[in-house]
Amino acid sequence: MKHIQYQTVGTCSKLIDVTADENNTIQQVFFVGGCHGNLQGISKLVVGQQIDDVISRLNGIRCGSKSTSCPDQLCRALEQLKATHAD
Repeated sequence: MKHIQYQTVGTCSKLIDVTADENNTIQQVFFVGGCHGNLQGISKLVVGQQIDDVISRLNGIRCGSKSTSCPDQLCRALEQLKATHAD
C-alpha cells in the first residue's frame, strides 16, 4: 500500500490523506477542512479509480478566482504519491 498526507496550498481544505494499492488504484481519500459535502463526494467518486485517470480528469480545476482547487490539490497529492513510491 502507498500512503501520503499532503498539506494543501491555496484551498480551504488543509490536508488530504490518500491511500492507493500497489496497482495505483485509489483505496481511500480523506480531506481535512474545506466544503465537507463536496469533498466527501469527490472522495467517493475517486475511490477505485486509477491515479492517472483521476489526475487527467481533475488536474487544473480552479475554485473561483483561485489558481487551484481541492480537486486540483488532490492531483498534486496523487502526483507526489506516485513520485515518492515509484518502482
